[in-house]
Amino acid sequence: MSLLIPTENDYADAHGDVEGTLEYAKRIAECQGERNAENKLLYPWKFEAVEGFFKQTEEATDDLKFRYTEENFGRLKSWDEITAALEKLNAEAADNESYKLVFFARHGQGFHNVIVEKYGLKAWQEKWHNQTTDGEIVYAPDPMLTELGINQAKENNAAWKQEVQLGAPIPQAFYVSPLQRSSWTCVLTWEGITEPRPLVTEAIRETLNVNLCDKRSSKSVIESRFQKYGFRIEDGFSEEDTLFKDHDRETLAQQALRVNGFLQKLFDNEWNGTKVDRTRAHENTVISTTSHAGTIRAFITVLGHRMFTISTGGMIPVVVKATRQAD
Repeated sequence: MSLLIPTENDYADAHGDVEGTLEYAKRIAECQGERNAENKLLYPWKFEAVEGFFKQTEEATDDLKFRYTEENFGRLKSWDEITAALEKLNAEAADNESYKLVFFARHGQGFHNVIVEKYGLKAWQEKWHNQTTDGEIVYAPDPMLTELGINQAKENNAAWKQEVQLGAPIPQAFYVSPLQRSSWTCVLTWEGITEPRPLVTEAIRETLNVNLCDKRSSKSVIESRFQKYGFRIEDGFSEEDTLFKDHDRETLAQQALRVNGFLQKLFDNEWNGTKVDRTRAHENTVISTTSHAGTIRAFITVLGHRMFTISTGGMIPVVVKATRQAD
């Protein structure tokens, strides 16, 4: 039986704040023409989720009952067919178009998740969000995985091993949130499959500010924990967490713009100034990110994917189409 069971709080994270989705649509439309100091567009790429590859895009799929580790990740065709279709899409794409398969994974259960379930979301928001412990459990800042969270990551590991045997492509590039619950999930998920050498990336961390569990550890601590697993840290990563504040919680629209920026950079890595460099694109067609519920909700908002509940330790695969405007 799967350990990746969504809760009511998971559903609220995935389906709530419709106003935030509308606000993002308004703000990204306003930002389309914005340029940087070099007169380059800040948001030249537009993104959309491509249907027909996974059950998770279909409205008929009940996201509270769906168990992707028991349904071959939700794929609607064989991995060979998915890979061939993705290659065909890229081969026939316009010069300013690119397609990728992205696996958006959420960390396994952390001790802060236990506190939310123990006291309820209302009590969390009113009292426990800015504490370090309830007297029994230490859950902030930057909490570790619980035993359940560890076992959820191991379930993903077993599922990946099965799917790889069936032809699933191993991601060519890995990105991970700097919060240790995501980093440990990444380590455990890929153990015995590949050495992911993920890039620790601020842009895909959890919703910023207020909740103390979302304050990251120092760069030195992250290095001491994860360098031995091949983790790399992005350029410009500060020693202390300069992004977290104890006030002004980041909105969905703001976080969606943040992860949009991550996707902009991801796809712009293969842009040669006039068109997509197909060699570079081919080398980075399959991507893995390990992050958080709020982050995945933001990605789904950016991609226009249907809302989908992701449990702790859960994952959703999405074929992403990106189209670039000319500078």
